[in-house]
Amino acid sequence: MRGVPRPFVAYLRVYEPLSAFDAALTGQLRERIEKNPLARSAVGERERELWLSSHLARPPRLLPGELPDGRPAPNAPRDVLVLDPSDVPASDTATVGPGPLLCPLDLRPRAAAALVGFLSTTGSVLRKAMFTQTDEQLRVHANNVMGDAAQGAVHMVSATWTVPLPWFALVDPEARQLVPATGDRPHEVFWRGAMADARRRTARAHAVTKEALGEEGPTLVLRDTGRWLERFHPHSAVELDYGGVAGLLPYAELEADTSAEDVHAIIDAMEAGNPEEIAIHYDKLREFWGRMAAHERFN
Repeated sequence: MRGVPRPFVAYLRVYEPLSAFDAALTGQLRERIEKNPLARSAVGERERELWLSSHLARPPRLLPGELPDGRPAPNAPRDVLVLDPSDVPASDTATVGPGPLLCPLDLRPRAAAALVGFLSTTGSVLRKAMFTQTDEQLRVHANNVMGDAAQGAVHMVSATWTVPLPWFALVDPEARQLVPATGDRPHEVFWRGAMADARRRTARAHAVTKEALGEEGPTLVLRDTGRWLERFHPHSAVELDYGGVAGLLPYAELEADTSAEDVHAIIDAMEAGNPEEIAIHYDKLREFWGRMAAHERFN
């Protein structure tokens, strides 16, 4: 779909060692690594392609990667991102690898979760225009797909038009990678870190925000994110990627972005009981991400 911008989606991903996957899958994953691993910058377009293919098929598929009757398609693409442990910053006490590290797209269970959210946030007129099944049938199918995947965990979660601020608590602000656009490749902004370091940062941020803010809001996001991280191999890598959201801003504004630093400064200020410092950094975050919210409203 040349000329169409990348979907404005940001991602939080986990890359696990190959040994962490079910033995029945390792052969397929090795084949995918050798043939054509998915480029990180192409994830949004690939997801869009698979979504459109499933809905334009005859008969249409409710979710990508399944047959018309809702069963998993045996020949569904098993897209995977690949990462070398040497490309992951880690503290002296954290281990990453051995490589290769893999992050499957996990699109079918992620699409099922998105469907449940869609059903709960949209009006009945739109739902009836899009689906022939009843809401109850859709929910049952989506919940069954998510239940089948519950023995593991999806390796990436996503957000449209923005980056949830609690995600920045997982990363080292100094580990940011900022890559300018070249040719057809757009700007890239991402952080990587060892799973052990991400868990430690998340646990601290959760404890601090719980004490300062209570159980809701950012505290709830950090709690759920910490539980999600615990489901993966301890020697995995974690990646926060602006994805297509980076395309909403010129490179100079991305260079000046201090979101990760501001979130960590807020956590420090909460722990120290310094409301003035909290206000300073919160205002910076509100100004920067408020521009992103304006893009969403106008679209």
